[in-house]
Amino acid sequence: MAKTDASDTDPRKRVDAMELKRELKRLVEAIVGDEDNGDGVCEDQASKVLGALREMKSRKSGSICLGTVCVPEEFRCPISKQLMGDPVVLSTGKSYDRPFIQKWLKEGHRTCPVTQQVLSHTILTPNLLVRELIAKWCVNNGIAPPKPVTALDEELVTDAERDRLKLLLEKMSSSLPVQKEAARELRLLTKRMPSFRALFGESADAIPQLLNPLSPGGGVDTDSDLQEDLVTTVLNLSIHDSNKKLVGENPIVIPLLIESLKGKTVEIKRNAAAALFTLSALDSNKQIIGKKGAMEPLIELLDEGHPLAIKDAASAIFNLCILSENKVRAIRDGAIQAILKKIRDQTLVEELLAILAMLSGHREAVEEMCAHGAVGCLLSILRESQCERNKENCVVILYTICYYDRSRLRQVREEEDDYATISKVAQFGTSRAQRKANGILERLHKVTSVTHTT
Repeated sequence: MAKTDASDTDPRKRVDAMELKRELKRLVEAIVGDEDNGDGVCEDQASKVLGALREMKSRKSGSICLGTVCVPEEFRCPISKQLMGDPVVLSTGKSYDRPFIQKWLKEGHRTCPVTQQVLSHTILTPNLLVRELIAKWCVNNGIAPPKPVTALDEELVTDAERDRLKLLLEKMSSSLPVQKEAARELRLLTKRMPSFRALFGESADAIPQLLNPLSPGGGVDTDSDLQEDLVTTVLNLSIHDSNKKLVGENPIVIPLLIESLKGKTVEIKRNAAAALFTLSALDSNKQIIGKKGAMEPLIELLDEGHPLAIKDAASAIFNLCILSENKVRAIRDGAIQAILKKIRDQTLVEELLAILAMLSGHREAVEEMCAHGAVGCLLSILRESQCERNKENCVVILYTICYYDRSRLRQVREEEDDYATISKVAQFGTSRAQRKANGILERLHKVTSVTHTT
């Protein structure tokens, strides 16, 4: 008998299949007709022929292999092409692995992936027969049965998604209209589908391909829509935790985002700032972003930007300033003056006071604050605000100012004499605010005692 691993186009293989079927029919008739003589020889032979037919069918269908064993097509999910761990039946009668068909349905599809029929309902019925057959097949072939996925994993990736991403990235090297169409789709896919965000981590070339249109001569200077879509896609990718290091350490990304802080549209600016904020969740990225010079354009955006962009800029500055070396950069690049200006304008007071409190540990920051009239501004907020967090940050900053610059104690003393502002915080503020307020009162008392003694 000819070997069963011949090519599907080999006529000999088609003959072999016919011979096997005829032999199987003969053996079945022999078994049914009691010609087996009770010794089981015909049954054994029939089992072997049936196995040969199955192997031939699985090879013809292009089945995948686990080690040296080929997985029958009926045991593979039509979406993932992998051995099913939790087979379920769709209303069309087709079986799928539960997590992959759930993902298909969650994306809004209401058709069968194989037949394209509209579904009469989306109830998934466990296919217990196929599950049992898979379990037996695994035991017979010495393979560990696949474990069912108990919860929907939104990051499951299919071969179809991989192919789609590859095609879209290839289009980023095409003409401008094609680039724009692909960029728009990538923006939407990375926003809607966690699996597409995860896909970018599978290839080191994915991000350079994505940002190819933004390279010198790529046309971005004349097309803000393309830049906006690509910057927003980077933002979407940076949301994915496992992508933060990959995206942040790519030599193209951070310089591009910094340059985009000066983009033509509000969306470009705010999404660039938001991407820097998201990436700065990693300390290693904080260092990269700070060293690449992001602080100055972020402060400029905070100072002069659109209200929608200011909050993203403030969030990025706050995150970056957790790192000590970035605090120095922020102070040097004019953060204190820009922040005080916005606070006086009643813009993002809570967020900006938090940044000011973080920076106040540096003497240079205190000097900047005093030079730009911070004490009066802070005392006014402390007196009038109903927000406990704002009061806490104000008294923290004032405590540091009084520590570094004793000449400001007179202004604080006048406020205390007129309104008992510090005493009220010491009595009713948060625990941290109370400690700082009491520290200020003690310093005021010492100065007063020395003055009276003198």
